[in-house]
Amino acid sequence: MTKYVIKRLLLMLMTMFIILTICFVLIKMLQPDVPVSGSQVEIEMARRKALGYDKPVLEQYAIYLRNVFTKGDFGTSWKIDYLANVTDVLFSRVTPTLLLNIYSLIFSVPLGLALGIFAALKKNKWQDHFISFIVMLFISVPSYVYAFIVQYLIFFKLGWLPATVCSLYDAGMQMGISQEVLTKMISSGDVASLWLSWPMFVSMLLPIISLSFGSIAGLARFTRAELTEVLTSDFMLLARAKGLTRAQATTRHALRNAMVPILPMIIGEFTSILSGSLVIERIFGVPGVGALYLQSINLLDYDVFLFCTIFYTMIGLTATIVIDLSYGFIDPRIRMGER
Repeated sequence: MTKYVIKRLLLMLMTMFIILTICFVLIKMLQPDVPVSGSQVEIEMARRKALGYDKPVLEQYAIYLRNVFTKGDFGTSWKIDYLANVTDVLFSRVTPTLLLNIYSLIFSVPLGLALGIFAALKKNKWQDHFISFIVMLFISVPSYVYAFIVQYLIFFKLGWLPATVCSLYDAGMQMGISQEVLTKMISSGDVASLWLSWPMFVSMLLPIISLSFGSIAGLARFTRAELTEVLTSDFMLLARAKGLTRAQATTRHALRNAMVPILPMIIGEFTSILSGSLVIERIFGVPGVGALYLQSINLLDYDVFLFCTIFYTMIGLTATIVIDLSYGFIDPRIRMGER
């Protein structure tokens, strides 16, 4: 296991380096960035010179890597938050993105597992065929299509939920917080209570629903396939022959064995939801990392784009390693890297 983990970590770093190199070169090949004129032009030009903006692309990349590994300096935002450190710019947007993904997982995982288990127990019956049809329909359609559908039906036609996520100021006003206190909270960055408030959660329901459709369908299909295979195994026949009822054999033996491949998939769902939230955040006005990523591309904010790339790539690569290792923790008989 130790050799396997070390090997995977080295491969992860190599993959990260390749992705970062490609993104750095491609973003720099776009139209040149024009310095902003103003009172801080001297500070900006000095900062650009320190980052090697007046040198060839490969030299800029070498300077960028040197600053990252020696100083922990990932660069400066030039357009989105002028002269702010990119780490501050990104981490100020992490909270809504994480909340959106966590809420989507909490909503989709129980429903997906329940539908998959029900379809497996009703194999080849009309309930199974109906669930399978709905699952294939939901998997085939991208999440942003559901975003427009739920906006049209739930907001425009029924008027049950807001079309976009409300601002921190609006959430605070609905909670009865005074304008003066709200201004101090937002300016100081003490906004955790606002993001976790009930008005904010209600305004996030539409993007949560839009992101959950694909995850529910994927989990239901995978659970149905795994549980169906386990239910027809020889040890299940032995359990029934020993006198266990169908419910007892299913809960004690079938579900435990089927969960070995299903639980790692749930970890992978977080990554898939995170990638899907890139467009969803833009549609529903969520001020998260996904919207920041797209904004950095449109505005050619180089360093913000690169740090967002590092953020998403690290989450994806880390999730892959965690998924592989989780098999061994779930079932001790599985050990990666052994002969």
